[in-house]
Amino acid sequence: MKSKIGVLLVNLGTPDSPDTGDVRKYLREFLMDERVIDIPYWQRWPLVNLIIAPFRAPKSAKIYGQLWQERGSPLLFYGQDVQQSLQQVLGSSYKVVLGMRYQNPSLQSTLDQLKGYSKIIVIPLFPQYASASSGSVQQKVMEIVGRWQAIPDIDFIANFVEEPLFIRAFAERARPHMEQTSFDHFVFSYHGIPERQIRKASCDNYCKLNESCCSVYHQKNRLCYRAQCYLTSRLLAKELGIGEEQYTVAFQSRLGRDPWIKPYTDEIIKDFPARGIKHVLAFSPSFIADCLETTIEVGDEFQEIFLEAGGEHWQLVESLNDSSTWISCLKTMVEKHSYSPALTE
Repeated sequence: MKSKIGVLLVNLGTPDSPDTGDVRKYLREFLMDERVIDIPYWQRWPLVNLIIAPFRAPKSAKIYGQLWQERGSPLLFYGQDVQQSLQQVLGSSYKVVLGMRYQNPSLQSTLDQLKGYSKIIVIPLFPQYASASSGSVQQKVMEIVGRWQAIPDIDFIANFVEEPLFIRAFAERARPHMEQTSFDHFVFSYHGIPERQIRKASCDNYCKLNESCCSVYHQKNRLCYRAQCYLTSRLLAKELGIGEEQYTVAFQSRLGRDPWIKPYTDEIIKDFPARGIKHVLAFSPSFIADCLETTIEVGDEFQEIFLEAGGEHWQLVESLNDSSTWISCLKTMVEKHSYSPALTE
């Protein structure tokens, strides 16, 4: 086996283009994942293939068209930039590759590049652990590697909300906006998931899905997505000197009729102007790269909702993208997980 360490960075994925056909293909693969829509296959298949993908793809394609840049999808090209930068700072003792959970570059093709390595460090690029994101990546990686004859030592980094450099990197993105504008309030908007997925992942039925449960982070809720979101917000607020009464934690991007974790961002911001909140700085700390859910949903759609309700200024904090502090954070995480007895002989 090769002595150097493989590092696999994994993000969610993106259509190959903003064309309706490519968007439909992406939606089908994404939503057919049993961890994303966690209902029986016989219910999931017709729901995704006969209802959601056919009707949603044309609308989503138009939105992806707004997001697309000259280099393509920001989620992909920023991922490629990060992969190259991390390779440079880690040096020749490592091989860094980038894969997407859905579409291209596929996890199969990227993991094939790491065959024969003694150790692989897998970093799902989702700050907070959820079964539908990090859990899905872990399952897919194990499914692929499980077919290899020689299975290496594999380390999964489930989440990195407590990494100081992750918090610092987001704070650095926010400070220029805070220096230029006086904001009345701050919103930390996270991608939502169904409440049932939180409960299914709960240890000993501990989960209560309320503020008293999620406002304290401890052993029983360490893998609770909602609790990790609240922890991220507290750490960011502390780093930026934002008081507890000055910020709100909320969740976006719900799908279907089942209840998703609350409060809902698009609903709470409608009430802000009536409460005297006219200038808002919004964060999307569950994403590390610009994408549809940050640039379009938080940056454009939520801004429109807020302004129509009487707000005056809505500003989105950019994602980490290729931030040098974010690269340093990834380097730190890799080095923490690099020790292996097999590699010291």
